[in-house]
Amino acid sequence: MYTNIHSIVLASGSPRRKEFLAGLGLQFKVVPASIDERAMEAEAAEDFVLRMAKEKAAAVGAQFPDSWIVSGDTVVCLGQAILGKPTSTENAVELLLRLSGRTHFVRSGFCVWQQNKSIISAHSVVTKVRFTNFSEKIARAYVATGEPMDKAGGYGIQGIGGTLVASIEGSYSNVVGLPMAELVAVLEEEGVITSVAILP
Repeated sequence: MYTNIHSIVLASGSPRRKEFLAGLGLQFKVVPASIDERAMEAEAAEDFVLRMAKEKAAAVGAQFPDSWIVSGDTVVCLGQAILGKPTSTENAVELLLRLSGRTHFVRSGFCVWQQNKSIISAHSVVTKVRFTNFSEKIARAYVATGEPMDKAGGYGIQGIGGTLVASIEGSYSNVVGLPMAELVAVLEEEGVITSVAILP
């Protein structure tokens, strides 16, 4: 559906983000950024994901100054608390039970960066997610699948974790890890990609 006008580097090792870009028909290089991903004290979720996205893009952009860098960061927020990736299977169960029967927010920051042109386009997107009310037995069974262990908040809406979700308001792809409608709009506006008709 889309094709590159300029070279793109994805500053992320996330298989979900890679699948999203590949699904658009784009050609890109994957170069995960190596940065400190800890939140600052009292840092708001929106500020955190935007800072992470920009720092990831900057780190990779310095290596590829002629390319357009795409980066992202996603967190799950329950009230003011930022829920990161589980640190253990027990922690994964704890995270899931905190979310059970409650509404939380998934916030992503993404950045489109071009070093040589000094272009930094960073944005934040939020999606409201409500979980079903499930038991500890269900939480443990889900954790035993291994799916939650590399995901913010301890679940993947695109996988088995989708069975725990009662409803969402906002971008689905944002919950997976990259708000695609918003990202594509920026890439088109900056002239990085263009749409193409694929004939049968």
